[in-house]
Amino acid sequence: MKAPARPPFRARLRAFFRPPRTLSVTKTGRTYLVVTFGVGLGALNTGNNLLYLLLGLLLSMVVVSGVLSERCLRDLTVRRVGADAAFAREPFPYRWAVSRKAGHGFALVLSEDLSPLVGTGRVGHLPAGRELVVRADLAAPRRGPVRLSGVRVTTTWPLGLFAKTRVFSLEGTLLVYPRRGYACREPGPAETGPQGETGSPRHHDGTGDVAGLRELAPGEDARRIHWKKSAAAGRLLKVEREREERRTWRLSLDAGLRGEALERRCEEVAAQAHQLLDAGHEVGLQLPEHTLRPAAGASQERRILQALAWVGFEDVDASTKQEAA
Repeated sequence: MKAPARPPFRARLRAFFRPPRTLSVTKTGRTYLVVTFGVGLGALNTGNNLLYLLLGLLLSMVVVSGVLSERCLRDLTVRRVGADAAFAREPFPYRWAVSRKAGHGFALVLSEDLSPLVGTGRVGHLPAGRELVVRADLAAPRRGPVRLSGVRVTTTWPLGLFAKTRVFSLEGTLLVYPRRGYACREPGPAETGPQGETGSPRHHDGTGDVAGLRELAPGEDARRIHWKKSAAAGRLLKVEREREERRTWRLSLDAGLRGEALERRCEEVAAQAHQLLDAGHEVGLQLPEHTLRPAAGASQERRILQALAWVGFEDVDASTKQEAA
């Protein structure tokens, strides 16, 4: 599997020759133009001065719309904030920051240009001298690194007749994690179970079920004192709780998987890791060219998701990997 290091040559060539602004006609705009054309024909055929006046008014509104929309897109500054975590085929929150030095912006729609990300963010009014964070729910069709080339800003202000677009060139890379879908099979037996004091349910220093009460020793944490029982007994009693049982799994990704089989296995491993880590267990990952030692917690899940997202994209250069981290 080849990594999408850069957009296709045709897309880059089209972006190079693209004018600084693009203009498209909305549905309302098409109706408006048809009406204007009809009024123009009527004025030419009848010579009615009122129709000429109406035609001039309609054409002047087109000019006003073009001038105001251009002013709306001027002096804009856009930067990409990005996403905390992006999962394939799931909506994920995404952010841009937009500001302008002078004037006001209206009805701005932001999206990623020339990328497979689907979704837009909207801001109704952008005052001068203030930076607004625009949020959107985007979706990515598949996992892996996604090359970002620019941000599109579109406005239909003031009349909604035309959609004028300006593209801000912003290079970047978004790493899309595999979807944590349904796991069709169990992760298998645990590699290690309770060992020593760390995993023994008889070790009374955890946060599990109540195991009993005992007198508080000097220097111990007072936050576990049972004040009601202590008041009845006339001395400080500490609540002892069982330590939760923690097991260790080492998930693996078979070598030689390609295409949809690889995608399904990545999603399954991601789902298994999420379930096990959420239950408080330790999870490691064995990949054909990479190994993660077992650990617990949200940071370990993020490491596993990152490792799964890069499977099949090992040819990407180091700068792109650092950019996507």
